[in-house]
Order: sequence, then structure tokens, then C-alpha cells
Amino acid sequence: MKYDFTSYAFRELEKLPKDVQRRIIEKLRFYLAQKNPIDFAEKIEGGGAGKVYRFRVGDYRLIFDWLGEKILVLKIRDRRDAYK
Repeated sequence: MKYDFTSYAFRELEKLPKDVQRRIIEKLRFYLAQKNPIDFAEKIEGGGAGKVYRFRVGDYRLIFDWLGEKILVLKIRDRRDAYK
């Protein structure tokens, strides 16, 4: 399974410390290597078309859109600010 970042999410990732960036990418790859990655995700209520989920990576949340064979990371936020 493949993944991509919106330009906004990529800028958010670049602002984080290098060790946190590496941890997020490694965890994202781990989730996507599983048979059914959505088993590790939680659906976000009120997420528009109904295909918006989140992955938990330590204190960070990856908000993404499920596009079938690909996910599009929309936001990377600290858990305190993730749902505002």
C-alpha cells in the first residue's frame, strides 16, 4: 500500500524534530505493511465523506483520507491539537 502527504502535512512533518519524523514514517510504513491497515486506525466522526481516519504515533496523530489502495495524510498534529 502507498501513502502520500498533502503539502500542508509535509510542511508539518518537516517542522518536527528529526527523530520524531523518523518515528512517524517508520510507524506509518508499519501500519501500511499490515494486511488490513484500517484495523489500526480510528474513524474520525464528522470527517466529511466518511473516509477520514487517524493513526496514533506516540503523542502525534496522523489524520488521513482512505483512498482504497492509497492513503493521503492530511495533517500531522500533537494529540492535544489534532481535532480542533
